[in-house]
Amino acid sequence: MKPTTSAELRSLFLKFFQDKGHAVISSASLIPENDPTVLFTTAGMHPLVPYLLGAKHPAGTRLTDVQKCVRTGDIDDVGDFSHLTFFEMLGNWSLGDYFKKEMIPWSWEFLTSPEYLGLPKERLAFSVFAGDADCPRDEESAQQWRDCGVPDERIFFLPKENNWWGPAGLTGPCGPDSEMFIITDKEPCGPDCSPACSCDRYLEIWNDVFMQYNKKQDGTLEPLAHKNVDTGMGLERTICVLTGKKSVYETDLFEHILGKIAELSGKQYGDSPEVTKAFRIVADHMRTSTFILGDDHGVSPSNVGQGYVLRRLIRRAVRYGMELGLPEGFTGEIAKVIVAQYQAVYPELTRNSAFVLEQLALEESRFDKTLKQGNHEFEKITSRLEGREIDGESAFHLYDTYGFPVEMTLELAKEKGFTVDMAGYEACFKKHQENSHAGADAIFKGGLADHSEQTARLHTATHLLHAALRKVLGPEVAQKGSNITAERLRFDFSFGRKMTKEELTEVERLVNESIAAAAPVTCTETTVAEAKAQGAIGLFESKYGEKVKMYTMGDFSKEICGGPHAENTAELISFTIQKEESSSAGVRRIKAVIGAKADA
Repeated sequence: MKPTTSAELRSLFLKFFQDKGHAVISSASLIPENDPTVLFTTAGMHPLVPYLLGAKHPAGTRLTDVQKCVRTGDIDDVGDFSHLTFFEMLGNWSLGDYFKKEMIPWSWEFLTSPEYLGLPKERLAFSVFAGDADCPRDEESAQQWRDCGVPDERIFFLPKENNWWGPAGLTGPCGPDSEMFIITDKEPCGPDCSPACSCDRYLEIWNDVFMQYNKKQDGTLEPLAHKNVDTGMGLERTICVLTGKKSVYETDLFEHILGKIAELSGKQYGDSPEVTKAFRIVADHMRTSTFILGDDHGVSPSNVGQGYVLRRLIRRAVRYGMELGLPEGFTGEIAKVIVAQYQAVYPELTRNSAFVLEQLALEESRFDKTLKQGNHEFEKITSRLEGREIDGESAFHLYDTYGFPVEMTLELAKEKGFTVDMAGYEACFKKHQENSHAGADAIFKGGLADHSEQTARLHTATHLLHAALRKVLGPEVAQKGSNITAERLRFDFSFGRKMTKEELTEVERLVNESIAAAAPVTCTETTVAEAKAQGAIGLFESKYGEKVKMYTMGDFSKEICGGPHAENTAELISFTIQKEESSSAGVRRIKAVIGAKADA
């Protein structure tokens, strides 16, 4: 039976693959653990990279789930009918189990069978990889679609830019894919119209990725020992198609959120294009912010990394909320609606709701102060002008230094009879983006995805550090996030004050003592309850299925984790803390190095 609500679609997808022998696993955190290649979990496969590379998953070789995802590359596009920063990805995986001849017929069955989505067969089109020097033309996938009854005119061979997926970061599993499209009522844009066009005749609904390769840091591809399948179906877009809605914002996923915005603002969604855009931006950004804050690895707004993206989302929501006339404190009121809507699917939102509301209130207050500072600086800039035009560099200074949106600069300028050199502003903004991207490339140049020996050693060191912190500071200490590069580890943990020199020395001593003990690193597959009973630490709610991996290092550390790890603590050689600092409210950060790096 065709689903008409998001809850029905989640349930139907998981049941379909359960019936095909798949284990249902829980959504992983939005904050990637130990992976510096991306800021957020961007796809369902991202948390499964170790298993796609060959590690054994506790739940088996066939998996399915609904994964929380955040993609922030097109924040400025949010406000149209389809762009979202947070979304849910329906997915299934084969870890060296089945491949194309099983997956493609299953995809066809789920899309077209009246028991499932029941989509008209004649309204479906498919694309496959056209081939290049790295990978041959995917005739096998094309033939599988033909065997399902798809005519050649609805099978499109497209290049890598259209039909290749991955890796999630700079390195890791990747391969050709086959994408599935709804053919809309729009007329073809020309004789060569295809899913590669931007005419919107073809709307993507599902993607089967056939992971055959591992992309290395030098850009080369090496065949994986086991071929894998990774699929992704966006919940929001799919339920939009199934219910015949013109926009994802018109689905049940946004009904209560938009209703709350209307209640608080006194305006109605659809009153005007400007009001509609503001409603969508507030709804999307508040949903994303609530999920980031409500994650068990949730971060706070800040000026760097994930915290910077979160700050930008909240402040953009506040700015458009002001345009709608939303009252002070509206972010918390909307967040309560989001938590209530999703708590049955993502119980972490309820567990962390107090933190969500606290951080939203704080950021609203900070942004209010920022706007006042920006207004003051605006007055200073205009008082120095000889003419009536604000130069682009000054407008960008307001944005970059004070977080003052250029739209507000334009509005104030108009009120006071000034113009703004927008071409100059755009040039400054473009230069800023280029510098930011260059910095990101430098920061995120390595990662967990390569499973290198050094990565495994540094990851093992985070376990020892976690255990040492709990011994020195108390059992209330809990990991809040981590990040590993080829040079160092970064570990965030809950603690309310700066650590003393004596405490840092003791933590360092305990870790080095464990390294000197040359303890073997052993892995046991067990249940969460059994792991907890044995004193294992970890975010138990982020487990994959009923069984988890528990890593033990002598009698010093016992933790639930996916890996990778060194085989013996002695491989770390030595451990040195480089820096201890604040990460966000109630969260401290340690940066440390191991081995030869520690002695340099």
